[in-house]
Amino acid sequence: MSLDAYEQLMMRDNRCGYCKVVPHAVTKSVEHEWVCPSAKRYNFHAFSAGGRTIVALSLLRGRLDYTDGMLDIVYKCQMDGGCDVSCKVNRDLEPYEVMLELRTKCVEDGQVLPEHMMHIDGLRKEDNMMLGKKADRGKWAQGLDVKILTQEKAEVLYHAGCRICYDETHWPTARRVVTLLRDAGVDVGIMGNEETCCGGRAYEWGYQAELKKYAEHNTENWKSLGIKQVVTPCACGYQAFNVLYDKIGLKQEGIEILHISQYIERLLQQGKLKLKKEIPMTVTYHDPCHLGRLAEPWVHWQGKEVKILGQFISYEPPKEFRRGANGVYETPRNIIKAIPGITLVEMDRIKEYALCCGAGGGVKEAYPDFALWTADARLREAESTGAEAIATACPHCAHNLEEAMRENGHDIKVRNIVDLITEAL
Repeated sequence: MSLDAYEQLMMRDNRCGYCKVVPHAVTKSVEHEWVCPSAKRYNFHAFSAGGRTIVALSLLRGRLDYTDGMLDIVYKCQMDGGCDVSCKVNRDLEPYEVMLELRTKCVEDGQVLPEHMMHIDGLRKEDNMMLGKKADRGKWAQGLDVKILTQEKAEVLYHAGCRICYDETHWPTARRVVTLLRDAGVDVGIMGNEETCCGGRAYEWGYQAELKKYAEHNTENWKSLGIKQVVTPCACGYQAFNVLYDKIGLKQEGIEILHISQYIERLLQQGKLKLKKEIPMTVTYHDPCHLGRLAEPWVHWQGKEVKILGQFISYEPPKEFRRGANGVYETPRNIIKAIPGITLVEMDRIKEYALCCGAGGGVKEAYPDFALWTADARLREAESTGAEAIATACPHCAHNLEEAMRENGHDIKVRNIVDLITEAL
């Protein structure tokens, strides 16, 4: 698709403002009614999905040219998809897809952020988004008793992801996961230094070619190695492998993609993991955007738009819209509830209506103060539940929430659900 393919949808945006807030029917409190961090932080319509739709349409029709202010509007967005879910309660528009194509047009026109280009150049040279060396990608697993799939075969690939491979604070968690899988009898292996990025984060920054490149590379690799399942602890990787690869027609049949929480739940159900130790703690759960609403399976549709009585829009054949409700929501909660001693309490904004942690869309890299502002809002919401810890299932979320916790003096702990599981074994 391209930006002009959405021109008619953009014309139907009536500035209702739904993209800024949680749908009224499920709003729990005035304090937690907003879902769009940029509209809340910058308090101007241009920083909402509706505002960016107007920007995109104006750019498309030549009524607007690039300026620093315009690029701020485009890139000060976590690309979390909360606006898209809320919009489709009121109107069947596609604000998220419009914003993706708007970013792509900016990139094609050379209107990019220097802070982003550092990471994109690193991706092109070293196959990762973390400014690390490719030769260091497997360091997290040094000395670990695990198969290297370039040397021996295994049915299950554990794909650690860029954040875990290059952020040493996550290495203990990754090592515990591999040990957990191996002890449960799983035939698991890793790619070591040959693991590469999924391409998903670059795609949501506007670099579509990078997604295609890494989708082709990864899927061909998996097929040639005879891998049956890909398991990843990275929500961004899960969404890229499961949704984005399917979107561009490169998802491999016969290879199952699972988030680590889904795989752990299976092991618990099969009795291969036994949780014996009690963890007396009240926990709330933060839904990662890329494991939640953005992980809803891609819907392929080919057809045409028609007007009934000259004005009502319909589709032939009927078009199914992605509304965010079919992400991975219950599995992480089931895992938390299975841990002896833990009490799960919920925040006001959860599941498809969850507030972003702030780290997505290139905001963390280009506007770190905005990323921490958003994380601070999420931590305050978590604290309002009375929870002692906020658990999540994404290393990017954990990283940003932990940084905001330290910067702003929050008492609540940030925990990866895998750490909670390993503590309870």
